[in-house]
Amino acid sequence: MQRDHTTAPLSTAATSGTSPAERSKVLHCKEFRWQGVEEEAYKAEGSHFSGARRQALIGVRPGEEAPAFETRYFELAPGGYTSLEQHAHAHVVIVLRGCGEVILDQRLERIEPFTCIYIAPHALHQLHATSEQEPLGFLCIVDRERDRPQYPDATTLAWLREIPKIARRLRV
Repeated sequence: MQRDHTTAPLSTAATSGTSPAERSKVLHCKEFRWQGVEEEAYKAEGSHFSGARRQALIGVRPGEEAPAFETRYFELAPGGYTSLEQHAHAHVVIVLRGCGEVILDQRLERIEPFTCIYIAPHALHQLHATSEQEPLGFLCIVDRERDRPQYPDATTLAWLREIPKIARRLRV
């Protein structure tokens, strides 16, 4: 079926009565802040991270149930870092600005704009902003339904601290 701008929408949502066009959205960004999206704390509490904030862009508000994922923007202040954690779900991280390093189990990798990171299920990971002037900003795409983070135990931390390049960067 060929459609033009005068053709009625093919369907409406049974629950909301709105068309797909009305439920679709475009989020504009200015200086790495998406308009109409509230900034949130990185996590509710804790001291195992520093200088981190986030904006949940797609997949968390009413009417956004269709994707099975959430797209979030995180920003780490210069010198900031995320918590060292692992989970059963995978992540995809795409760096948009700044530079940094990511711990992936016993590996330490340099990251910069447009670096794409796949974090496999159960991989210990921690991101660090290494610039003294610019934040590290990145998109993080995860399953909508996912498990909670698991933090490493003392044995795992001791194992990581035996790797010099990891011990230098690790923050817990």
